[in-house]
Amino acid sequence: MSAALADVEPEVAPGRPPEPRRRRRGRVPLLVWVFLLVPLVVELFWVFWPAGNSFSLALTRWDGIGAAEPVGLQNFLDLAADPIFRTALVNNVVWAVGFGGLSVVVGLSLAVALNKPGPLVGLYRSAIYLPMVVSLAVTGLFWRVMYQPGGPVNAALEVVGLGSLQRQWLADPEVALGAVLVAAVWRQVGYIMVLYLAGLKSCDATLEEAAAVDGAGAWQRFWRIVMPQLRGVNMVVFAVTVIDSLRTFDIVWAMTRGGPYNETQLLSTYMFQQAFTTGNLGYASAIAVVIFALAIGFIITYLARQARTED
Repeated sequence: MSAALADVEPEVAPGRPPEPRRRRRGRVPLLVWVFLLVPLVVELFWVFWPAGNSFSLALTRWDGIGAAEPVGLQNFLDLAADPIFRTALVNNVVWAVGFGGLSVVVGLSLAVALNKPGPLVGLYRSAIYLPMVVSLAVTGLFWRVMYQPGGPVNAALEVVGLGSLQRQWLADPEVALGAVLVAAVWRQVGYIMVLYLAGLKSCDATLEEAAAVDGAGAWQRFWRIVMPQLRGVNMVVFAVTVIDSLRTFDIVWAMTRGGPYNETQLLSTYMFQQAFTTGNLGYASAIAVVIFALAIGFIITYLARQARTED
C-alpha cells in the first residue's frame, strides 16, 4: 500500500508552477566521450588517412623522393596492359579460391571430427592449431626446407614408391604456386577449425537428436540441421579467408619472392616490388586500390547474397 501511495504524484498547489520531471536518462559523461573519441582519432590517423593518401597516390607518378606528378588514371591503364599484373591477378583469384576452399573444407572437417569428448582430443586440437602461432615468414622458411630437392617431401615420396613425382617444387613453374598454397593452408586450417568448433558448441543438439529419431542420416543431419546454425560463423570465416587471401605476402615472399618467372606472383608481392624495389610508389598504390576493390567486392557480394537468403 505504501509503495502504491509513493507512486502517486503530489498535487501542485494553486498558483505554483509544476516542478520539471527528472530525466530518466542523464547526460552521457564526458569521460565516455573521451573513451570514444580517442580511438576514433587514432583510427582516422593510422587507418583512414593512409588509405585516402594511397588513393590519391594512385593518381600520380612518384618515386618517393621528388614531387609527385599527377597522371590521372594512367597508372590503371598501365596495369591493364601489364602482363605481370595480369598474372598476379589470376594467381590471386586462384589463391583466393584454393586457399579459402581448402582451408574451410579441411578446417570444418577437423572441427566436426574433434567436436566430441576423448582422451587425446585436446592434444589433437592444440597440435593442429600450433602452426597458427608461428609467423608466416617462419612458416615459409620452414616449408622451403621441406621442399628442398633432398628435403622431407621428396624423401617421403621415395619411401612410398612415388619417386617419379620428385621435383624441385619451388623452382618448377607448373607446381610452385600449388606448393606455396599447401604451406599456407597447412597454417590456416587450425584457425578455421577453432572458429567452427566455437560455432558447433553453440548448436542445439536436441534438433539433431530429433532428426536422428525421424530417420535422418548423418549427412542429412549435418547439412540440414547443423549448417544452417553455422550461418553466422560462415560469414566470419568467409570474410577472414577473403581478406587473408588478398593480403597474403609473407609466406610467398619468404618461399619464392614471386618466382620462378613470376609464376607465384600475387598482387601483394607485385605491389611490394613496385614500391620498394622499382621505386614506383604511384603504380604500387594503384595495385593497392585494386586489392581494396577486390576485397570489398567479394565481401559485399557475399553479404548481399546472405541477406537475400535470409529474406
